[in-house]
Amino acid sequence: MKREVGRLVRLFIGLFTYAIGIVLTMQAHIGYSPWDVFHAGLSALFSVKIGSMTVIVGLLVGLIVLLGGEKIGVGTISNMVVIGLFINVLLDSGLFPERVHPVSGAIQMIGGLFVISFASYLYISSGYGAGPRDSLMVFLSRKTGWSAGTCRGLLEVAVSFIGFLFGGMLGWGTLLSAVLIGFCIQITFRVMRFDPKKVHHETMVDSYRRLRRYFTRVR
Repeated sequence: MKREVGRLVRLFIGLFTYAIGIVLTMQAHIGYSPWDVFHAGLSALFSVKIGSMTVIVGLLVGLIVLLGGEKIGVGTISNMVVIGLFINVLLDSGLFPERVHPVSGAIQMIGGLFVISFASYLYISSGYGAGPRDSLMVFLSRKTGWSAGTCRGLLEVAVSFIGFLFGGMLGWGTLLSAVLIGFCIQITFRVMRFDPKKVHHETMVDSYRRLRRYFTRVR
């Protein structure tokens, strides 16, 4: 059980760190990352906080992939809900002021991408399942036969365009984010000596069965 507590702590530290990274990239004020352009556009359209819209979109995407046959885990559900709530708290805290100079904004954007990359290492290594947007990429790849990279690229172009139409902040930072995020993740995983392909992700059913076996032994 101590091991499970440790995994859960790692998962939620990773999700909180991920929210910090997102807020850093948003407050760089040179253009949001593709999904955040989408969230910002919809939040402006429906007059809700961007973190709340992140939760709503995550839940809808999670429902789509679940109905499509993709397996989800504790980490998937936590990702849907927790990151958006953390984003609201961090933005309301005033700890991350908006940058006004493009150079400092670019530096903060890159720093935020590395924070997101480290957060990805933490929550992926917990083994509780991928986030809903990554699961959507896998689902589309499986259905279309296209590569995961192609599906991710098309998804990000689509959500950026839709978000921009609704008022999301599209800028050169959006392109910077799309180009550099893979590079930042690669460097971070290499430094941490982490291979995500070796992680066995538990589904909700797996977690339930394992906990049931544990409590059966305890009794």
